Amino acid sequence: MLNTPHIVSDVMTTTVAAVDRAARFKEIIETMERWQVSALPVLAAEGRVVGVVSEADLLPKEEFRESDPDRLEQLRRVDDVRRAEAVTAGELMTSPALTVRADATLSQAARVMARESVKRLPVVDAHGVLGGIVSRADLLKVFLRSDDDLAEEVRRDIVGALFPTPAKDLQVTVADGVVTLRGRVRDTSLIPVAARLVRAVEGVVDVEFDVTGPDAARTGPTATGGPGGER
Repeated sequence: MLNTPHIVSDVMTTTVAAVDRAARFKEIIETMERWQVSALPVLAAEGRVVGVVSEADLLPKEEFRESDPDRLEQLRRVDDVRRAEAVTAGELMTSPALTVRADATLSQAARVMARESVKRLPVVDAHGVLGGIVSRADLLKVFLRSDDDLAEEVRRDIVGALFPTPAKDLQVTVADGVVTLRGRVRDTSLIPVAARLVRAVEGVVDVEFDVTGPDAARTGPTATGGPGGER
């Protein structure tokens, strides 16, 4: 197998800026500025992630600086009003923190980020101890794989298993991450299966087929697109 990133530990950053619960407001901002990040994990003494403090958690102090919220706003924005009066990371943080395990798949991490509308996730072990950070940009690194690497993996692990025909009968080409299988296959019913498997290869952008069956009747060009399936 090629060294294809499949799990969070393959792409995460292991040097992580963090603060403890006692970190003061100004220290938090200074740490964010120094590391050029918009959020920081908050750690207990043993390195366990107990929360995350973000720019959004800090902004209420500036927002409510010139005027106090009225009664209705206090009821509607209880957490923001509380944060406007807070001075330590423990008081400001969102808890419990959204985290991900190092052995989670990239798609699992991506789903959490999308569902919760966050840009990054602390990576923790079984005890909740911080081991790294994974961002949206990290998850996109798989699309930097070369077309040659993608073609080799598809030929070896998918085409070779599903379509045991001479290599000249079914060609695999990749251009800008889009995989095209072109040629002749014995069983065209396997094309949807191949589409799902090819699409699951890390770094593949799309997959297309242009094949003929054993009777030379044209079954394509058949293009399969994104998560919605064939198009």
